Amino acid sequence: MQTLRRSLLLALTLLAAPAFAHAAEVKVAVAANFTDTAKILAIAFEKKTGHKVVQSFGASGQFYTQIVNGAPFEVFLSADAERPVKLEADGLTVPGSRFVYAYGKLVLWSADRRVDAKGAILFKGTFEKLAIADPAAAPYGVAAVETLKNMGLYERLQPKIVKGGNIAQAFTFVSTGAAEIGFVALAQAKTAQGSLWLVPQSYYTPIDQQAVLLKTGANNPAAKAYLAFLKSPEAVKIIRTAGYDLK
Repeated sequence: MQTLRRSLLLALTLLAAPAFAHAAEVKVAVAANFTDTAKILAIAFEKKTGHKVVQSFGASGQFYTQIVNGAPFEVFLSADAERPVKLEADGLTVPGSRFVYAYGKLVLWSADRRVDAKGAILFKGTFEKLAIADPAAAPYGVAAVETLKNMGLYERLQPKIVKGGNIAQAFTFVSTGAAEIGFVALAQAKTAQGSLWLVPQSYYTPIDQQAVLLKTGANNPAAKAYLAFLKSPEAVKIIRTAGYDLK
């Protein structure tokens, strides 16, 4: 009888055990523009696999420096191709793991001003501050500068430019009124109140947002599963819906 009870208890324990017995954790460094989208993806990924995603958000340039200096990230979702390529050259990535997970779109956005078609407000100059992400650390900041130069407005508007450490901070400047208008990611402005101008993609270098598996995550099944999930139809739908392109 005792043996039978033990067998029944063991069976019940096994039945009550989590469905994902080999669940692991993956540490992901995420470009600031992709913050909200990455949070949605993490929920879907965790539900599907049982793995846990621990995310940090910030400027791609700052993440590059941190990774080179030993930060324990296992996956890097950059806002550009430059940093993942450099990490690859540095020997810090798993060969063949780098790919484009999204193509970013730049917009001029205001929470309370009318942003005219073709960015007419920029020519009018009827504002005190224009927010952009710091070009030294954030690809969207580079795209903003390229746009202003292509419009022939960079020199004229340079005194009005305020730089955020990343695109999330640039967005905050505008949303709080510290700047009347700003260049941000479409994914950020899409769900916010206000008006926007979708900048023609011919005005700036394509924002190829690349993902890469770092060597620190080479033996982590959760890291590999996460990158595989980013390529899945479910993830692609989430990314497109958020305001990014995928070829």
